Amino acid sequence: MFRLKTIPAFATVMLATTGLSAPVLAQEQPGEGKEIIMAQPTWDTGWFYTEIYKQLLGELGYSVGTVVTLDNPAFYQSVGFGDVTMWVDGWFPIHNPYKSAFEGTADIIPSVVSGGAIEGYLVDKKSAEELGITSLEDFKRDDVKAAFDRDGDGKADLVACPPGWGCELTIEHHMNAYDLNDHVNLIKAGYPAAMADAVAAYETGSPILFYTWTPNWTVNELVPGEDVVWIQVPEVNLPDDLAALTDAAVRSGVEGCVNDPCMLGFPANTIDAVVNSEFLNENPAVRALLENGEIPISDVYAQNAAMNAGDNDIEAQATAWISNNRDVVDGWLEAARSAM
Repeated sequence: MFRLKTIPAFATVMLATTGLSAPVLAQEQPGEGKEIIMAQPTWDTGWFYTEIYKQLLGELGYSVGTVVTLDNPAFYQSVGFGDVTMWVDGWFPIHNPYKSAFEGTADIIPSVVSGGAIEGYLVDKKSAEELGITSLEDFKRDDVKAAFDRDGDGKADLVACPPGWGCELTIEHHMNAYDLNDHVNLIKAGYPAAMADAVAAYETGSPILFYTWTPNWTVNELVPGEDVVWIQVPEVNLPDDLAALTDAAVRSGVEGCVNDPCMLGFPANTIDAVVNSEFLNENPAVRALLENGEIPISDVYAQNAAMNAGDNDIEAQATAWISNNRDVVDGWLEAARSAM
């Protein structure tokens, strides 16, 4: 269930005391004549809510052209300089290493998607049970490495993150911290293709080891607790810039984890907007829209699954979502139009 966050109190008071309707008080097109250069990440699981916000910004009168697809470092540098305006795909704290690129020049506005976003390592359930796998530490065992060695190099193959993704830094840190470099081979090719290959291997009965995050189509295709299980890290060991978030890397109630609480090894994240500060100061309507809007994570799961099944018309999916949730969305837009 999602909600309208707080509508500015002054708007409620004015409506009550003057009898004026919202359209009279609010500027219907606060973005008229203004351009937004919107970005999205290289992973496609966030493109759905990017498109939703693109369309809502259009309803406010902003001109939003083709969304540009950027790696994390490129986006955070660009939004700080003002070369791009915003994205709704900030993952914090995993993106904390990029803060130095935009501190003082861009704002983080939580939260775009409701519910916590988690990350971690998963193994097919059959192999976990047959080989007694509960932790990354088990991949130092010869029998486990042999079972997961798909390319014959003597190491277990792990579907990891492409270069430039925030998760790549943490996975690399884990490999060093847990002395796994001689035991695990990181597959850093394009994530969707690498995961499609892993799913195909699973369907033929082959063991699979992969990193994933939520929301993501992978947890619809390979359901934790049924097809796969979350495994733990030997101990929580995070990069220096995330070290203060150790407690957030252990989470209770993770469905399909080998233990509860589950030592995932990655801090739980929020999915937030990051917007150029100068633009925000000049466009309070955009700030109000982002502060009031929030999309249910279950809806993102459903769209990601549909996309993975071949429905790639994200624009139509976003349009349908807005239509199906028009009453709530209109509340977000009213708050935006009433912002001063």
